[in-house]
Amino acid sequence: MRLNSASVLVLNQNYEPLNVCNVRRAIVLVLRGKAEVLETAREVLHTASTTFPLPSVIRLVSMIRRPRPKVRLTRKEVFARDGWKCAYCGRETRDLTLDHVVPRHRGGPHTWENLVSACKACNHRKAGQTPAEAHMILHRQPAPPRVSIYHAFFQYLGQQREWRKFVPGYDPAAAAAS
Repeated sequence: MRLNSASVLVLNQNYEPLNVCNVRRAIVLVLRGKAEVLETAREVLHTASTTFPLPSVIRLVSMIRRPRPKVRLTRKEVFARDGWKCAYCGRETRDLTLDHVVPRHRGGPHTWENLVSACKACNHRKAGQTPAEAHMILHRQPAPPRVSIYHAFFQYLGQQREWRKFVPGYDPAAAAAS
């Protein structure tokens, strides 16, 4: 049985995706009357007296308020924000480094607004200088990435086809490219 490994999409009362939980948690929510099943998986759970179809998508009965998610400041997220391109020469590569626009030793913070992706050659050329001092042009100003509330669900949508209608903005072509 895959009660702990199978994933279930949890929707808020207004059908907005909230999170992903395991089947066991989803069954508990349904049996306690806190959620209703919208989509079922192909598998069933057999008990001594009944057969219960395993849920794939559930909707909570009451509305849950939560803060909007934020993308964590990590190397991978900075590279993704910059499209895996060097912010100085524009070359697309997977061999990138992080560069502080205003160097840390000059008081530059470790924030979205001060971090960019740079190829090794450009990062070496810029060294401990600002782009102006190194006579380099920053192709676009760094800023925090725009976060979709559906960002966390895209990884599941390749396998979970029945979830797609509940996650607006899903593009199968874009998901295949990433």
